[in-house]
Amino acid sequence: MKTLMTLLMAGLIGLATWGGAAVASPAYGKQKVVYHINYDNPKQQTGALRNIQNHINAVGKENLELRVVMHGNGLSTILLPEALAHTKGFKNANADPQRQAAIDNLKIQGVKFNICANTITGRKVNPETDLYDFVQADIVPSGVAELAHLQAQGFTYIKP
Repeated sequence: MKTLMTLLMAGLIGLATWGGAAVASPAYGKQKVVYHINYDNPKQQTGALRNIQNHINAVGKENLELRVVMHGNGLSTILLPEALAHTKGFKNANADPQRQAAIDNLKIQGVKFNICANTITGRKVNPETDLYDFVQADIVPSGVAELAHLQAQGFTYIKP
């Protein structure tokens, strides 16, 4: 009788644990998402990068294809402070060491950052010397056209 009660209790505990686990961890499935940054506000940019990390934490990097498209003032997210003096139209250059670390961490998790070629040209940005962690493959012809292209490919648009 004592063995039967022990088995019954173990079964009930196992059932309760299994049922609770299903409720506590929702399955989001695979996601394709594009975050849009076109503002110069350092606090907003920090918030956007934090939102992206929270998104990865919730869904899992293996279930997420995530892009960040930056154009116009949004390029200040990766603009090095020393570039502010010779570029055009930026109020801030926000690629300080803390922001750089956040970007590095996101890239390690598979986030791709896209940079608008129109902004580079119009704002007199030299991507090789003015932008943090730049590679040629990051440049897209147009930030807004890239947003439309990604949405047509099934990416969900988010503007934090």
